[in-house]
Amino acid sequence: MVILNIDGIDCSYGSAKILDNVRFKVESGQFLGILGPNGSGKSTLIKSISRVLRPIKGTIFINESDIYKLKTLEVAKSLAVVPQDSPMTFDFTALEVVLMGRNPHLSKFGMESKEDLAIAKKSMQLTDTWHFADRPITELSGGERQRVIIARALTQEPKILLLDEPTNHLDICNQLEIMDLLKQLCKTKNLLIVGVFHDFNLAARYCDSLILLKDGKIVAVGEASQTLTSENVKKVFRVDAVVKKHPLTGSLYVTPISKPQNQKSRRTVVHIICGGGSGSSVMKLLADEGFTVTAGVLHLLDTDQETAQLLSITTVNEAPFSPITDEAHEANLKLAKKANVLVIAPTQFGAGNLRNLEVAQAALEKGVPTVILEDGPIEERDFSKGQAKKYLLKLKNEGAITIKSLTELLVFLNSIEEKTIQDKKGD
Repeated sequence: MVILNIDGIDCSYGSAKILDNVRFKVESGQFLGILGPNGSGKSTLIKSISRVLRPIKGTIFINESDIYKLKTLEVAKSLAVVPQDSPMTFDFTALEVVLMGRNPHLSKFGMESKEDLAIAKKSMQLTDTWHFADRPITELSGGERQRVIIARALTQEPKILLLDEPTNHLDICNQLEIMDLLKQLCKTKNLLIVGVFHDFNLAARYCDSLILLKDGKIVAVGEASQTLTSENVKKVFRVDAVVKKHPLTGSLYVTPISKPQNQKSRRTVVHIICGGGSGSSVMKLLADEGFTVTAGVLHLLDTDQETAQLLSITTVNEAPFSPITDEAHEANLKLAKKANVLVIAPTQFGAGNLRNLEVAQAALEKGVPTVILEDGPIEERDFSKGQAKKYLLKLKNEGAITIKSLTELLVFLNSIEEKTIQDKKGD
């Protein structure tokens, strides 16, 4: 068992402090990912752990030993690094480069043995580089060269593996192959891995725990589910994002939401009845177009509720899996009647949210133009024993219009916007 203990380190380049009181522990068999924007100190942290940049404060321990008090050879037997870039100017073959990983294990003037060659070959087979063992490293592509460097690190037989953006030059297929391999080695060989990543989703899929760095300080550390949240992504990267669990892999995935440039300012207020993700694209489109958007009733933890929260949309919320209370119903009704337009997204209806259609009915009766977005037969979404179908049919009979695309919806809302502007001028 190996424990890497980063104990309150500060690092600087000249007078510029890069890392500030960074502390964490990680042990054998764990895969720790480090995420952060450019300039947050990720690569500096790797350099500090690998003895390239000595901290001006604090200590780095491997078990009980301060790595800066150990001999270079001792550290090299325990720790290997896959740097972000590995420029090669000499025509070493790929095998010769990989065999360099055996240097810490050789005597001062010793040559590689058959055992060393076997270890190198195995590492190259694991990284799918053995078939170009005799090719000059300078003739390999960036992705092929990176796999060779990873093979060199594995040939070193380290207990700790440091990765500085290890998949930087790899296509998606090679990224997954390398990350699958590293994850397997982490578990089967009890390898301790610390890696810097730019890709949220790659890190969330393979890392047991994550550190989020900003301005040289740790903002969050712990399991991915604890650290990789919408709030933390916003805090560290200054972007809005939806964070969900992938239904197939079970790992978290992050979808950043871009902010529109030169956003228009609209007078029209649109109230949306949605749920289960049916309204997320509608809310995003309308928010990007500058409309004031409200929504309800949405259950907490629902995808649409999370989207609304990210977009700073006013909503009426209810507890998860609970029927709509009278209080929530009245609040929803107030928002709907204040709107210039009400939009019903193609959501599923059941006992838990059927009262939202009562709100649509009341708003229409008050004269609020009502749009029903349709993407298929209501029967496929009606789990209220036909009551939802009756509501929607009644709404259509009383003047609600049916629209089948977001493009059509935007055209309709633009016409309402023009009318709203003319009415304001008339006042």
